[in-house]
Amino acid sequence: MTVWDDLVGQERVSEQLAAAARDADAFVTAAASDAPPPEASRMTHAWLFTGPPGAGRNQAARAFAAALQCVSPDRALGGAPGCGFCDGCHTALVGTHADVSTVAAVGAEILVKDMRDTVRKSFTAPANGRWQVILVEDAERLNEKSANAVLKAVEEPAPRTVWLLCAPSVEDVLPTIRSRCRHLVLSTPSVEAVADMLVRREGIEPDIAASVARATQGHVDRARRLATDPAARARRASVLKLPQRVEDVGGALRAAQELVDAAAEDAKQLAEEMDGKETEDLKTALGAGQGGRLPRGTAGVVKDLEDMQKRRRTRTQRDSLDVALADLTSFYRDVLALQLGSRIALANTDAEDALERLARSSTPESTLRRIEAIAACGEALDRNVAPLLAVEAMTMALRAG
Repeated sequence: MTVWDDLVGQERVSEQLAAAARDADAFVTAAASDAPPPEASRMTHAWLFTGPPGAGRNQAARAFAAALQCVSPDRALGGAPGCGFCDGCHTALVGTHADVSTVAAVGAEILVKDMRDTVRKSFTAPANGRWQVILVEDAERLNEKSANAVLKAVEEPAPRTVWLLCAPSVEDVLPTIRSRCRHLVLSTPSVEAVADMLVRREGIEPDIAASVARATQGHVDRARRLATDPAARARRASVLKLPQRVEDVGGALRAAQELVDAAAEDAKQLAEEMDGKETEDLKTALGAGQGGRLPRGTAGVVKDLEDMQKRRRTRTQRDSLDVALADLTSFYRDVLALQLGSRIALANTDAEDALERLARSSTPESTLRRIEAIAACGEALDRNVAPLLAVEAMTMALRAG
């Protein structure tokens, strides 16, 4: 199993990254032996991975990071870097490699203070690995100050530093940053490719794999979660019942409240799993005494952690709502397909009776307005509108049609 095996339906991108990893390996090998570096190289210091949600942008970037850190002895015998088994590959893939730094948005934005240490590290030589790799998972969430910090680092990187930026589209990244990156575009994997991956890698029954791959329309992570997590399947089933519950004002408002409460519960569960341990680990590292009493001058560090945890809870709630909005959009897209007599395959075959009932009782124009209302809810959440207000406005619009 190589590091490229998790890139579902991205054969072209895998080939480009594998070729660059081979050239990067040749560069490091030449430097170690004082030989002249290769004249032509497909390796560069900054990469931008774009593609729709679920295409595997972060997975592609992490697989490339692993290939760059590969220390398999097979390389000396002509083997390609990225074996997937050596210590360099394994630690890079699981996120514990000392020379692979990952930055992800904890809240709505990546703040400059979140980037400061990482940018500083990017100017240093690799400590143990072959390259210093900086992976920014949510480059579209860089605010003005943090983006400028990244720009300065990308403009004049250290010789063995590689920046890997991930964003939904090239327009989501500052022109000054993207002009300095090699751009790779990932496409949405086919339903068949996702289903095949679930069967081979997760041991899912073929019928279930095909169903969840169709329901998520090629979103690899969501398909895997639906196939393996009963709670995720239960939440999706609840969301798909929402269009039938907005026939009156009271039902619409109750449905909105339950949707927001479910997202808040997701955030609460994550906080219970992570916040307490993080806080205790930090206090121990700071040398807290009996009763948890902190040394002088360290209260600010704990406050910073609490602020980060609060931003993470907000982000988790928003991510949960995003999944619900995607499921609703998929539902109404199926309704529209039935109304127009389209031959495209339905995504939500497990709700076919509800789809047909709504298709008969409404018009294509009203279905389009409902899809627009869901999109407007997502835009309102992007503008930090209170979740309940945004979702209530959406459910009332779904009722009106």
